[in-house]
Amino acid sequence: MSSPARENSLVIDTRRLVRRPGSMVEESFEIPAPALFGTDVLAVPEGEPLDIELRLESVMEGVLASGTVRATATGECVRCLEDVEYPIDAPFQELFAYPDRAAHHREVGDTDEDEQHVLEGDSLDLEPVLRDAVVPTLPFQPVCREDCPGLCSECGRPLADDPTHQHENLDPRWAALQSLAVDETEEKRN
Repeated sequence: MSSPARENSLVIDTRRLVRRPGSMVEESFEIPAPALFGTDVLAVPEGEPLDIELRLESVMEGVLASGTVRATATGECVRCLEDVEYPIDAPFQELFAYPDRAAHHREVGDTDEDEQHVLEGDSLDLEPVLRDAVVPTLPFQPVCREDCPGLCSECGRPLADDPTHQHENLDPRWAALQSLAVDETEEKRN
């Protein structure tokens, strides 16, 4: 079932499940990406589409949210600084506990407060769950291609443009002899 256009929010209303274990709702929707959705090196730009397939299931403890998020992250190749695009297709699954059930589990020491997502009223916030699903799938050091040679360490030119590119580096200890060789060549010309 496709949902009508929704606000720029990943807060989902769960009232349609009416707290009946076994009830389920599925929907697909597209929403603009929130700010800082990725890493410093590779991220989904703010406002770019996130395609979400969502399944909400009412269970005894709360609402189980599962599905898939698809998007395209952009950044720069760490070797040559060319633009790169990285397709994202990340599954997610998280239990959002009813507040009374979450409180009970904290009392008996079953879960830490930081580890548990809790429904706020009849709503759940998917944004942290999607971040947790997407960020680990992004490469730590994105490259434009696996065999990218990078940039020349001397002049900064892309080595892919000129594979035979090189600089003549003389050992400074031999520099004095180089000047003698130049002087000798000039004497032969004269």
